[in-house]
Amino acid sequence: MSLLVVGLSHRSAPVSVLERASLSADAKAKLLHDTLAAEPAAEAAVLATCNRIELYADVDKFHAGVAELSTLLAQHSGVALEELTPYLYVHYEDRAVHHLFSVACGLDSMVVGEGQILGQIKDALALGQELHTAGRLINDLFQQALRVGKRAHSETGIDRAGQSLVTFGLEQLAGARVPVGEWAAGKRALVIGAGSMSSLAAATLARVGVAEIVVANRTAERAERLAEILVASGTGVKASAVAMASVADELTRVDVVVSCTGATGLVLSVEDVLAAVSWGSAPDPAPQTPEGLEDRGSAPDPAPQTPAGLDVPPAAALDADDVVARLAAAALTHGRLADAGAARTISAVEPEGCPVGPDGRAALTGVDASSLELHGTWADQGEAAAQRQPRRGARTHADGASGARLALLDLAMPRDIDAAVHRIPGVRLVDIESLAEASADAPMAADVDAVRTIVAGEVAAFGAAQRAAHITPTVVALRAMAAEVVAMEVARLDGRVPDLDERQRAEVTQTVRRVVDKLLHAPTVRVKQLASEPGGAGYAEALRELFDLDPQTVASVSRADAADPLNDDDPGRAS
Repeated sequence: MSLLVVGLSHRSAPVSVLERASLSADAKAKLLHDTLAAEPAAEAAVLATCNRIELYADVDKFHAGVAELSTLLAQHSGVALEELTPYLYVHYEDRAVHHLFSVACGLDSMVVGEGQILGQIKDALALGQELHTAGRLINDLFQQALRVGKRAHSETGIDRAGQSLVTFGLEQLAGARVPVGEWAAGKRALVIGAGSMSSLAAATLARVGVAEIVVANRTAERAERLAEILVASGTGVKASAVAMASVADELTRVDVVVSCTGATGLVLSVEDVLAAVSWGSAPDPAPQTPEGLEDRGSAPDPAPQTPAGLDVPPAAALDADDVVARLAAAALTHGRLADAGAARTISAVEPEGCPVGPDGRAALTGVDASSLELHGTWADQGEAAAQRQPRRGARTHADGASGARLALLDLAMPRDIDAAVHRIPGVRLVDIESLAEASADAPMAADVDAVRTIVAGEVAAFGAAQRAAHITPTVVALRAMAAEVVAMEVARLDGRVPDLDERQRAEVTQTVRRVVDKLLHAPTVRVKQLASEPGGAGYAEALRELFDLDPQTVASVSRADAADPLNDDDPGRAS
């Protein structure tokens, strides 16, 4: 076995790099074809998820394989090799098997123990089979990884150690002090996309108690089908499908948005979200200065109110630049800039370099999302002194989530939602990057150790089976040669003793075959045992040398065995 994996994940690379290196469906297919066309690789599979991109291959040369696979990943991801290389990891042979089994069990996931990765491994195997890039080794490896993952979930409590990425994201939106069910009750949600992750998000939203779910997808039939499934789920949730063109209108009517599409560009821009929250139907309380803040404990914030003096026109007539200017002017007037539900106290004096002037509208003519981001940074700096001491009524970033006018969960890679929207008052955004940061502090369950033990045992068993399988063609060729010798000697006996009847001839033939079979049984069983141990690859060569086996015969058995994964170990064994 010469299994090699080259990849990067949330553990080795920042989300910004993962986002740029993400592979489309076409890119994955081209990557697999080019990998097989490369000299070192005989078969390959690619595992690409929202937080990992890994290329698996059976190679005949380690160093050449690493160089070729790394280059191919860079070419098809669009990230320059010199930029990608510092974030790549390499695993070989048993370590590569250990890595994939750990991934399948959820040990390497952003949320430890999540089970979604099993479906993604299954999809990776299916793609390799469809494109005929998955041979005997890749098929065995990925099928066993699926079995190991299922075993870990059924025999241990790894499910208690973690949860799905969707559930974890909703918990981050709800905040540390508010149960997800309480936070979600009665809300209206928009799910953008109808793939596996979006379907899981919709099902999870229905399970935690949202009142209504609207599904938007480029393919209307898939959105309608998902809506039908939700209605029939028995959760009591109302569900309907809308066209992607209706997303902007739906944003003004929903409380929660979950987006996970395969789009290569943004699905929701900062202007889209600005328009939605400015035209939202929920009234917001007037902003308060720090002196007027009350200690509200864990009670959720009231929905943010449009600041006084900020007249919001209908969404259709809304000018994004004008809205930004009005928001900034109102923030300056009332002495704070809301950020995801947390109060931001700002100075009335314009700091050097801030794109927002004290006159608001006039200074912000033509301001863009980047300038709004800079303005948010300025606000953060302006309150730095106040942040050094606890403020009465101030809450953590997570605790402020329950008071957001619009909660956004972006599970796509590359991202669907502009990251700058988190600077918009009354908007709470959770994306892959923030989930990665939050999961770093998540507690590990004791069951993780049990899963690691399972993985270690399964890796050893898989390696032994693969090494034993490596010698199988040689053993089969040996038995085939023995059968030919028996046939030749029986034919010779017929010539020398022609008077034997059929019963006698059959008895002699059976006796000779039993003698040969018994002579070969012990050595062939023992050589398989020895070959299954680390360093046992040389036994196949020794067996070929001892019995002067034709290499072409062994190679032909190997090809037939690879073409039929269910082929018996000893098809030529004499009975």
